[in-house]
Amino acid sequence: MSTQPQKATEIAVIVGSLRAGSDNRKLAQALVALAPSSLAFEFVEIGDLPLYNPDLDEGAPPAQWAAFRASMAKAQAVLFVTPEYNRTVPAALKNAIDVGSRPYGQSIWSGKPAAVVTGSPGGIGGFGANHVLRQSLVFLDMPAMQQPEAYVSHIADMFDENGKVTSPDSEAFLNKIITAFAKWVDAHV
Repeated sequence: MSTQPQKATEIAVIVGSLRAGSDNRKLAQALVALAPSSLAFEFVEIGDLPLYNPDLDEGAPPAQWAAFRASMAKAQAVLFVTPEYNRTVPAALKNAIDVGSRPYGQSIWSGKPAAVVTGSPGGIGGFGANHVLRQSLVFLDMPAMQQPEAYVSHIADMFDENGKVTSPDSEAFLNKIITAFAKWVDAHV
């Protein structure tokens, strides 16, 4: 009897920030670096998606939408890492959610386990964005990891000039998040 090695679970990473040098992208990269080998990550970019307009889905949708939907269809789970803008998610992230959830009945999100990690330069770590995104995940039928809650405050102080986590306590916290996510994914895929 031969035992085949198990294939890693495909995880889409969606970063809500479009900014070059984004601290939230650094946060996502730090989480990926700490992840167990049972997870394989692909960063799926959202910055070039035209704004969702149902009229554009009536013929051939924009090529960027089709590419995004195809990338997300391959993913078995999703790791969202985002800043908070005005107590909610950035417009680009909300647009990506809308593009992926339409046309109605053809959502690429349904059933995929997810984790939400938010980072902010302030003291509440993107709490508002975290919970707004979770509201959407309920409707999208995405089981969202509940614990540990992942609000990263003072994110600008977390990384050195090379994007490496500077504090052992911060690295331990990130390790706790990604380890829990691996277990969450394993239980739901």
